[in-house]
This record gives sequence, C-alpha cells and structure tokens, in this order.
Amino acid sequence: MFLNDTLTLWSAASAPPLLATVAAEYSPIILSGVLLTLVTIFISSKIGSEVAKRLDFPPVLGELVAGVIVGVSALHLVIFPEGGLAAADSLLMTVLQALNHLSPEGLETVFESQSEVISVLAELGVIILLFEIGLESDLRQLKEVGIQAVVVACVGVAAPFAAGTAGLMIVFHVAAIPAIFAGAALTATSIGITSKVLSELGQLKSKEGQIIVGAAVIDDVLGIIVLAVVASLAKTGEIDVTNLIYLIVSATVFLIGSILLGGFFNQAFTSIVKKLETRGNIIIPAFIFAFFMAFLGNAIHLEAILGAFAAGLVLDESDAREELDELIKPIADLLVPIFFVTVGARADLGVLNPTVPENRAGLLIAVFLVVVAVIGKLMTGWAVFGIPGVNRWAIGVGMIPRGEVGLVFAGIGAASGILDKPLQVSIIIMVILTTFVAPPFLRVAFGEAVETATPVDSEL
Repeated sequence: MFLNDTLTLWSAASAPPLLATVAAEYSPIILSGVLLTLVTIFISSKIGSEVAKRLDFPPVLGELVAGVIVGVSALHLVIFPEGGLAAADSLLMTVLQALNHLSPEGLETVFESQSEVISVLAELGVIILLFEIGLESDLRQLKEVGIQAVVVACVGVAAPFAAGTAGLMIVFHVAAIPAIFAGAALTATSIGITSKVLSELGQLKSKEGQIIVGAAVIDDVLGIIVLAVVASLAKTGEIDVTNLIYLIVSATVFLIGSILLGGFFNQAFTSIVKKLETRGNIIIPAFIFAFFMAFLGNAIHLEAILGAFAAGLVLDESDAREELDELIKPIADLLVPIFFVTVGARADLGVLNPTVPENRAGLLIAVFLVVVAVIGKLMTGWAVFGIPGVNRWAIGVGMIPRGEVGLVFAGIGAASGILDKPLQVSIIIMVILTTFVAPPFLRVAFGEAVETATPVDSEL
C-alpha cells in the first residue's frame, strides 16, 4: 500500500516535467511546421495575386482563391483542426511526419500547435490591415458621411435580417430560433475584404469608399450586438437585456471616445516621436498604440479589429501620418496575405456537392439566402441621401461580402447545436459566394462610374 502511494505521488510530481519535456521535444518540429505553412501561404498568395492582377481583378480575390486551392477544398496543404480535420488530412503534416518519424499522437500535437500559431498570425494580419485602412481613411471625410454611414449600416442589418428570418420561417418552415440565427448571419459585412479592394482601386477616400468603410465599422458593432442576442437565445431561450445594454454602451463609448481623444493623443504621439533617436522611432510607438487599442476592443468584448481601425483613424491626423503610412506597408504586405489565404483555406467548397443527400436541402435554402444577402445589401445604396451623383451601386456592392464575420456566425450556430446540417451548409455557401462575388463586382461598379464621369470631366 505504501509502495503504491509512493509511486502515485512520484508520478504526480514528475508529470509536469515530463509534459514540459514533450513540449520541448516537439518545439523544433512545430517551428518547422509553421515555417513550411508560411512558405506555402506566401507562394500561393503571390501567385494568386499576380494572376488576378493580370486578369484585371483585385489581387485580394486572387489571394482568396489561392487559399481555397491550398486549403480544405483542394490540395489540403493549409488546413485547420476545426470541422473535425486531423493531422493525417494535411499533406504538410505528412511530410513532417516522414522527416521526423513522428508518432500519430505527436503528429496531432504538432498539427494543433502550428495551426494555432498560423491562426494568431492571421489575426495579427487583419489587425494590421484595419490599422492601415484607418490610416488611409480621412477622418474629416468620414465625419462628413457619418450620418449616411449610420443609415446604410442600419438598412444593411435590418433588411436582410427581417427578409431572411421571415422567409425561412414562412417558406421553408424553419423553427423560430434557427431562423433568427440564420437571419443574423445575413447582417454581417466583412470590412477587411471590402476595404482592401477599395484601397487597391484607389477609392478608399472617395465618398462611396468612406460611406462603405464607415457603414462596415458600424455594421460590425451592430453585428456583435445581434450575435450576442441570438447566442443568448440559443443558450437560454431568452435575451440577456443586461448584456445587450452593456454591448451597446461600450461600443458607442469606445468608438466615439477614441475619435474625440484623438486630438490629445496626436500631440503626445508627435512629441514622443521627436524625442526618439533609434530605429523604429515612428513605427514602434504607432504599433504600441494600435495593439493597445485592439486589446481594449477585445477586452470589452468588442472586436480587436475595431480597436485597430480606431487607432488608425486617430493617427491619421498626426503630423507623422504620411511617413507612418509608408512604413506600415511592408509589414502589411507580409502579414495581411496570411489572413486572406487562411479565410479561403477554411472555406470547404465540398458543401456545394449536390450528390451528397444532406447537402441538397441546404442548397435550396442557400439559393434563398444568397438572393436575400445580395438584395438586402444592394438596398443600402439607395438609403444614401443628400449626396448628388453618388455611386449607389458601388455602395450596395461594397456591403455584400460576409467573409470571416459570416463564418463566425455559422461556427457559433453549429457549436451551440441550434443549426442543423442543411441550414449550416446553406449559411456557409452564402458566406463563400458573397465573399468571392463582391470584389470583382465592386471593381465593375467603380469602373462604370469612372467611364461615366470621364466625358463630364473632359467638357469641364
């Protein structure tokens, strides 16, 4: 008895060192997995963006398509544990296993760890992207279209939510709570994808671009509130009013407060930059501020990307803005493609296969959701008022892509058990199609506007 107790105590005491030894043993292999995945991401993103550029499409579309090709839908080079995927499904992990003679258990450890690192890098990429977009946005112009942006955002949330929820319940006889959840997924707008395309088209500072970006930011806030409401419904069957009020108040205070305090911080930022004499005297303080704002946004249960965007808006009015804008570009060029490739890599186009019986019901619902998703956002362009000659088609198209935001809705709905397989599949299809369709359509919308305006300019 004593011997057994002694062995038990010894085993318990030695467990942490053994675990630490295992972690240390796999660390070099995890690093190899991360590096190999990054090589794959960078090669695919560069090829995709170059092909898209030569076909006169936005490079970001090429990065998304490249992600689909190397991801779960095709080559299985860049995949993630979500959705029941294992290390054995990854070709890169198979290579690492052969090179390092890993056991199946060790391979899973390496796979999960390197996937987590890549996911974190992708999150950093979208944070930097939104920081860059904030820097490129003109706060004065954004204030000028503030009311229009609020109206566009509200219409972009209310119209697809109401039409989607009602249609699912009336036409497809979906239960109330799943229908509400699917309707909520229609409210999302991916600011990352749209803003990147606008930047590439040189339309970010246009009236249309400012309205789209402003509305997308507000849309994100409203989407967070809607997500909180439907998630509460899924868990308890009732809305947590206290949490709802907290989200509304915190989002409002955070965004408005950040902008109002911008003038004070710009003076402090400029003063600090002038006193620093070592390398990174501008970029390092800027990233400290951006990451801290992103942290605050995350800490108060908003989105980190909203904090990064707010930081960019604040520093946009600083004296070092132009130099900072140039310094951030190479960093964004390195990390932002990771985000777009991983968005494409996570999109499983296998849900489009009609030969799978469980996909057929979802395909019918998906057609309905895609139509509602497109029309519901196109309507936002006609909600703009007081701006003569505004490109309403461009505004509507710019609000269409759901991107990673829509996938969050689908993921939470599936995890909570509130969405059955057909409805889950239909939401994923809607997210994929709106994400990939919007960039080329946005280019066409602005292209038509330029061609229309040319004769007028020549006459003047």
